[in-house]
Amino acid sequence: QVQLVESGGGLVQAGGSLRLSCVVSGGTSSSYVMGWFRQAPGKEREFVADISRSGGRTYYADSVKGRFTISRDNAKNTVYLQMNSLKLEDTAVYYCAANSGWSTIRTTNDVGYWGQGTQVTVSS
Repeated sequence: QVQLVESGGGLVQAGGSLRLSCVVSGGTSSSYVMGWFRQAPGKEREFVADISRSGGRTYYADSVKGRFTISRDNAKNTVYLQMNSLKLEDTAVYYCAANSGWSTIRTTNDVGYWGQGTQVTVSS
């Protein structure tokens, strides 16, 4: 059974940076398209970014484009989300997501596996 474990969340001031990590266990990360979603209080879970199996293709939500970077190291079975120029509205629980197919992960319906989430809080 594939498990995804996120880390790296925390409290940061607006304009700061954080890097989230997601370790894949029980499977080989190169077998999965990976992505990140987030959910703010009172809101639906929303797509942030995804990355192809090889890492050659990435895609971002407009709200984070130019500030966030998704990457992966398949040798370490790990996916990353580098978040720069953080804004108050980036405050949310961030979830790692995986899909064993070859297509993209752009909606919650595309996701086969979820991590437990890590809290990111951006303060003024």
